[in-house]
Amino acid sequence: MIVLTIVFVALLIVVVFGAMKSTDVYKGAVARAKSNPEVVEALGSPLKEGWFLSGHTHVTGSSGEADLAIPISAPKGKGTIYLVATKSAGEWNYSKLVAEIAKTKKRIDLEPKIEL
Repeated sequence: MIVLTIVFVALLIVVVFGAMKSTDVYKGAVARAKSNPEVVEALGSPLKEGWFLSGHTHVTGSSGEADLAIPISAPKGKGTIYLVATKSAGEWNYSKLVAEIAKTKKRIDLEPKIEL
């Protein structure tokens, strides 16, 4: 009975984290961190995501919201991607998207800069 409970809990964790990792907002945030020169300089390459992210996503059709903390690591160290976003008309808009380097606590803005 204990083994069955452990297997059930493990399966539940894999399903929940897998579902959150498959969202567009998660994938977009990780892609921005991986392509950001400051993040690569601070942590090295390849950058990998950790399994135990925290937060939530809620999507209903073309709208939704997300508030996530995504652990990342690379050869030079560890960090966390923090994001807060809303989805409207099928498009994610980040109100916060930063990578924090664990060792220095430096926060790197992952939002693209708009040239005017």
